[in-house]
Amino acid sequence: MSVVEAIAPWEVGLNPAQASAVAHDGGPLLVVAGAGSGKTRTLASRVARLLAEGADPDRLLLLTFSRRAAREMLRRADHLGAPRTSGQVWGGTFHAIANRLLRRHGSAVGLAEGFTILDQADACDLLGVVRAEMGLAERGKRFPKKETLLDIYSRVINSGQHLADTMKEHFPWCAADVDDVARTFSAFVERKRDRNLTDYDDLLLYWRALLTDSPVADLLQSRFDHVLVDEYQDTNVLQADIVAGLAPEGRNLFVVGDDAQAIYGFRAASAANMADFPERFPGCTVVTLDWNYRSTQPILDVANAVLTGARGVFPKELRSARDDLVPGDISPPRLVRVPEEGAQANYVCDRVLEHREQGVALRDQAVLFRTGHHSARLEVELGRRNIPFVKFGGLKFLDAGHVKDLLAFLRLLENPSDEMAWHRVLGMLEGVGRRPPAG
Repeated sequence: MSVVEAIAPWEVGLNPAQASAVAHDGGPLLVVAGAGSGKTRTLASRVARLLAEGADPDRLLLLTFSRRAAREMLRRADHLGAPRTSGQVWGGTFHAIANRLLRRHGSAVGLAEGFTILDQADACDLLGVVRAEMGLAERGKRFPKKETLLDIYSRVINSGQHLADTMKEHFPWCAADVDDVARTFSAFVERKRDRNLTDYDDLLLYWRALLTDSPVADLLQSRFDHVLVDEYQDTNVLQADIVAGLAPEGRNLFVVGDDAQAIYGFRAASAANMADFPERFPGCTVVTLDWNYRSTQPILDVANAVLTGARGVFPKELRSARDDLVPGDISPPRLVRVPEEGAQANYVCDRVLEHREQGVALRDQAVLFRTGHHSARLEVELGRRNIPFVKFGGLKFLDAGHVKDLLAFLRLLENPSDEMAWHRVLGMLEGVGRRPPAG
């Protein structure tokens, strides 16, 4: 009589590479997850497995790049058989977890209770105030605007690069102002400290300081039994240092990423963190997920051809797991070069109308673009041709002016020293604000 071993819910449907990653124990693990290879399922299955086998949810940390991703993974873990304690897992973005820890331990690195977090717009405005007070905003004087200053400041913090090197490499048009920029940043940091303010970059700096140079460093280095990190290719130097501080020897460290999908270099993210992972954590295991569950093989053949010419550290050959279509059922992908943006919009509209004539309804056609402003020319052309369309995306809720006005009042209740909240609130009063120029 044969005995059939029971299969846990999180094991069902996993391919061998995914199952290997989910079952891994002990040392550091790097999962190189190709596009569409079931990365989220693998992470969720690992969380479900750890909790089902008795891991303390309060000692399990899941770092993601959006709150939605964290919620989705924990929701999937519940459906994969995890105990309902998954709601107690520390899941969230780097900044959210940093804020949570600093509320408890911030005094160890000099943060007072009740500190306010400036969003990007408020941090930019505060830099503008400091810039003006230092006489660097005078009419006729060429000096970086507040938005540029914030970009420089953030890149320096997140890349760990010296200011002079950062400006020379990424902001060469204002490299001659490096001394004044340095003075502006010093005043900016002092102003935040005096007003009990932090910005998003400060959260990461303070968190790293907690892990490396504070009375609670040992406590926080052993705070979590398991550390899981999503989209590791999009971490910057500061975030990679934090991950290393959370698991100094790589014990139960599980990171997932794809160096071929690293697109956030503009904000100092570096796929080099993936390349350096085996060196930073000697003896690490590398598992590659190369079965693709989204696309058919003809599309993947194109992707593989592109990847062959890329300087990827972890080579992979994507293979389709779909057998519902054979190559003859679909048209091969086409690369079309056009002379300028207007011609691109015309080409897309021509193809939309052509497909409609062939029986493909407009609602069954989609046009993808990288950022919102790329759609402007296409929207004009669609309107000119009377082609109805629906655009998805737009201004974020928290960026809307009336929402920021309300939040400014609430911030003052929490921290009456919040200078930028006062600027916004007082600016709502008639007659309060910058004096208009004479004449």
